[in-house]
Amino acid sequence: MSDINDKSGDFRERAILLARGNRYEDFEPGRMFEHHLGRTLTEGDNIAFTTLTLHYNPLYFNDAFARANGHDGLVANPLLVFNIVFGLSVEDLSEGGGPFLGVDDLSFLRPVRVGETLLARSRVLDRRPSDKFKGYGIVSWATEGFTPEGETVVTFQRSNLVRYRQ
Repeated sequence: MSDINDKSGDFRERAILLARGNRYEDFEPGRMFEHHLGRTLTEGDNIAFTTLTLHYNPLYFNDAFARANGHDGLVANPLLVFNIVFGLSVEDLSEGGGPFLGVDDLSFLRPVRVGETLLARSRVLDRRPSDKFKGYGIVSWATEGFTPEGETVVTFQRSNLVRYRQ
């Protein structure tokens, strides 16, 4: 039996490299992806993200202030909401590799409360071969984050260079 610390190469030779994510050919315009799982946004997530990003709006970390300003409790930092929804889409859309090219048309439709669960889905908007990078194409998606009740809270479009399957 081989030890994981065996430097002879036997362990590495037996390792199986599995390709992750989808490739350019998988992104037919109009295809929908219902991203798995979802994520409940916790108070710890919100306060840590808000502190680490120097986002000192008291709505995000002061319950009494948030309530005094018409909220049911702490408001989730909108950039955290965006990052969670974006993160939920990575396995299906960009885990296969390729540089991130940017986000457009980011809209926050309502404040998200700490304790809410976020789900995500994306639709392929467009794809085209890259003129500059052989073996890659540019793919764009429209993504929405929503609650289990179906209320959309954030929408955006993003693009990546995506590898061809070859």
